[in-house]
Amino acid sequence: MPYRHVLDLPAMGAAVRIARETTELVLVECGVGLRHPSVGPALLMLAELVTNAVRHAAVLSPIITVTYAHGPGAFAFAVHDRHPYQPPLFGALAGAPGSGLAMVVAMTMEIGGTAVVRADADGRGKAIWITLPL
Repeated sequence: MPYRHVLDLPAMGAAVRIARETTELVLVECGVGLRHPSVGPALLMLAELVTNAVRHAAVLSPIITVTYAHGPGAFAFAVHDRHPYQPPLFGALAGAPGSGLAMVVAMTMEIGGTAVVRADADGRGKAIWITLPL
């Protein structure tokens, strides 16, 4: 995807609001109206992933990175932290159906998107990438 934007945030509660507001700005900059049907779910999923990183990874990852990508017909974002745990995204649907991560996976699938965990090369961090159709 040709358009990229990277946001580094301290792993603290305010990161969720800043990431959400930045996502809205990035979407508008990419020409995606905030009333597009994928925007609401994207903002909710992003907020959940950033919240998880703040809650569970902050002790090993004082900085969280949100990466945005946009191209023809698709918008993607990733939430990266330096905690080694890699959650089983699709296992969350079966093992923890009420969890926030299960909600992220279910919403992604409902709107025809993809979700994947990509480990850092050194195995000491990961990014959860969500790609949504536009």
